[in-house]
Amino acid sequence: MVSLELVASQLTTGLVIGARLFLVAVGLSLIFGVMDVLNFAHGALFMVGSYTAIAVTDATGSFLLAIGAGILLVGVVGVIIEAGFIRRVYDRGHLDQLLMTFAFVLIITDAVRLIFGSDQKTMASPDLFNFSVPLGVASIPGYRAFIILMSLVVLGGIFAVLKTTGIGRLVRATSSDRDMAALLGVNVPRLYTGVFFVGAALAGFGGALSAPLTSVTTSIGDRAVINAFVIAVIGGLGSFGGAFVGAMLVGVLGAVGSIWIDGAQDVVPFLAMILVLVLKPEGLFGGLEGS
Repeated sequence: MVSLELVASQLTTGLVIGARLFLVAVGLSLIFGVMDVLNFAHGALFMVGSYTAIAVTDATGSFLLAIGAGILLVGVVGVIIEAGFIRRVYDRGHLDQLLMTFAFVLIITDAVRLIFGSDQKTMASPDLFNFSVPLGVASIPGYRAFIILMSLVVLGGIFAVLKTTGIGRLVRATSSDRDMAALLGVNVPRLYTGVFFVGAALAGFGGALSAPLTSVTTSIGDRAVINAFVIAVIGGLGSFGGAFVGAMLVGVLGAVGSIWIDGAQDVVPFLAMILVLVLKPEGLFGGLEGS
């Protein structure tokens, strides 16, 4: 018989998994929602964030500095990709965008392999988080609770910027009608570069935060981008709230389902995506303005 403690433990594990999935998917949703660009290189950028965090932590001993380095470096790489290459395929179909960004997956992966080698890297959780947070009959290790908190902070920060600031209004206006925004004097290329920087930086942030939780290899980006696309489809491409709900749904169902079904964490995301595509093709929150 399954105990309440086991269910509660798996539920908290699912929340952590959902938070990680959201941090992977939110940058992809931001770039697509504003720019209508499918960035297949998002997983590779996530991978760079993880490797950067490990390298900086090894060199300086500071995890906070490692997070900052991961955010900044990946954001800059994103700017180079957007300004130098993706900008030239805005007006083409998604297939051209996927092909171009997939080329960067190969380039970035080979560059990381050249710099860091092919061996897997590991990183211990920072000593700062050597505590547990009680949650009913279960508890969450401090670092995992921090991951959940960061997912909420990122979600709240995106909504706050888009809803309450001038730059947020420009972003929403440009995503609704790029040509009209340009006629009204908005520097669309510069705005798009800024949005791509933020989306890439979020990938780096998610990668840096994930480094202490998993073995880091050059293949982690492949899984990350698959998860990101699955979550984005479930929540609704371009919907940040949908990405959060979708990530939490997949994380919790997968973790709790694994009590009864081996491998549920691998199967549930794709089953959920298939159901959403059949029953609500636009996603759970698709079409909601500013979501």
